[in-house]
Amino acid sequence: MNWADFALALVTSAVGAVGGLGGAVLLVPLLVLTGTPARAAAPLGLVSVAAGSTAAGARQLKGGLVNHRLGITTELFASTGAIVGALASGLASDRFLKLVLAAVALAAGVLGSRRKGIRNLPQPGLATADVGEHVGTLSGVYQLDDGFVPYQAKRFGAGAALFGLSGLIAGLAGASGGFVKTPASSEVMHVPVRVAAATTTFTIGITSAAGLIVFAFQGRLDLRTCATVCAGAIIGGHAGASVQSRLSPPHVRAFLSMALVVIAVVLAVRA
Repeated sequence: MNWADFALALVTSAVGAVGGLGGAVLLVPLLVLTGTPARAAAPLGLVSVAAGSTAAGARQLKGGLVNHRLGITTELFASTGAIVGALASGLASDRFLKLVLAAVALAAGVLGSRRKGIRNLPQPGLATADVGEHVGTLSGVYQLDDGFVPYQAKRFGAGAALFGLSGLIAGLAGASGGFVKTPASSEVMHVPVRVAAATTTFTIGITSAAGLIVFAFQGRLDLRTCATVCAGAIIGGHAGASVQSRLSPPHVRAFLSMALVVIAVVLAVRA
């Protein structure tokens, strides 16, 4: 087992689960910076996302943070984009993929830092029994500290288009696209960031699986390294999901944004 890959997958999956971005947006650039070719790092990123998503899903479901209808309907667009992106990545040069990763990391950092504070506020009259999604709708209630916050997803068309873009990025760069999914849900569709992050973490495994099928046909999966990354991501996903509910959304966004901007700059220089 390569313990360095294991440790990177563990840490990045934990951080990705907290922010709902998917750990691959950190893992893939870090693998490239430590010597892994971009074409080999992309499949490992999707493996880590699929494993981390599976590990984090149970806790987020228990907390009533996942909106299934929102996740599945938008995932149709994301998975289609992932297949197209994975097919295109097989034709790209390693230098081009490094530049794409730099752009992806920079965009993730900028998007994550744009809004401060919390848009959706607690509403009197709601209780623990109200927590969860409203079945058959894109609305629900989640608990924030001692209050209960209602929400209703808006502008589905614009959000779906961005989810398609997130899938394209996932397939092309192996970065899961979660950094687009979570802001698309929270900023464009006005879903609370904790619900957006949990729903994204729950569904990005499906996006990753779509891209991995293409990578498998292209012969780009190193099964031994994939197993190492998968093991680290499972542990990290569990850890990140347990921490997610205890941190404030603004602090999560700020931490991830700073890390991603630094990674983007270093990648661009190296490329």
